[in-house]
Amino acid sequence: MMRAARLYAVNDIRVDSVPLPPTPPAGWVRLKVEAAGICGSDLTNFRSGLWITRSPSTAGHEFAAVVTELGEGVTGFALGDRVVTDSRVTCGECSACLTGRPQLCARLGYVGEVCDGGFAEETILPARLLHKIDRGVPREIAAMAEPLAVALHTIRRLRVGADDPILIAGCGTIGGLVALILSKSHRAPILVADNNADRAGLVASVAGARIVALTPDAVTAALGNRPLLHAVEATGSVGALEALTGSVAGGAAIALVGIFHATMQLNPNLFVDRELSFIGCQAFSDELPDAVALLPGLAADLDRLIDRRISLEDVPENYDRLIAGRAQGLKTIILL
Repeated sequence: MMRAARLYAVNDIRVDSVPLPPTPPAGWVRLKVEAAGICGSDLTNFRSGLWITRSPSTAGHEFAAVVTELGEGVTGFALGDRVVTDSRVTCGECSACLTGRPQLCARLGYVGEVCDGGFAEETILPARLLHKIDRGVPREIAAMAEPLAVALHTIRRLRVGADDPILIAGCGTIGGLVALILSKSHRAPILVADNNADRAGLVASVAGARIVALTPDAVTAALGNRPLLHAVEATGSVGALEALTGSVAGGAAIALVGIFHATMQLNPNLFVDRELSFIGCQAFSDELPDAVALLPGLAADLDRLIDRRISLEDVPENYDRLIAGRAQGLKTIILL
């Protein structure tokens, strides 16, 4: 038997004693989980049931693990390899998959939802979802590879140049990681905004960013006559998006990566008259290997961004803490 945090229904996650995973079938791998991160989408699923397709299901799609058993036909991996997981479960047959856009798969699902995930001592997954990592990367840092790939995808979708000022609304995991990645090569100001002063201060400190309010006056004060042509919406708040839209310059592009819980009314003429662009960002495309390659160089900064290290037994109470907005850092990591 082993321990696992399993989602049963809306507002119902429990840490249970469950049977160990079966022998991995052909093409699959048994994994001993080292560390897992709690994602904002985990909390959304818990609160809304948006992606509950099976119950109970072991949650967790951001995790690092060690290979302990290989199913028939698995090549490229050996016992003892350390790996991180591609969170996306795709069909491989639809037009999006066949044209290299797996994040837009017509039947897209995620580890921890359509199959058991990493909030457990052990799990099994298809080998095609695994990427090797350096043995020297600490387990809690390795568990941040997947959200780092999401942040990379956001930056690439936005096509922000090193000399272009950028405003990031939301200093949660993705917003904070966008700021961190940009800080390593960006020459222009990085502005951040968040109602959580602790998180905003932490991201500003780690990324060398400036905290601003989401108002035109605050942006002008920070940038002077330089136009704000690039922004990231990472809060999922309709109010924040409306404020951000009013704070950017004409011709700006806004990358949307937050998960929204409400709809908003927009005047299409706003986009015509001001030539604004909204750019949707769904998970990531092919950025996970690049994110894995960044881990050693970013390890010290990523460590500073960790909010708490917890045990598997602490998951339910930390769901409540995170939903209540009491996080001071960016990522709560489960150590196993």
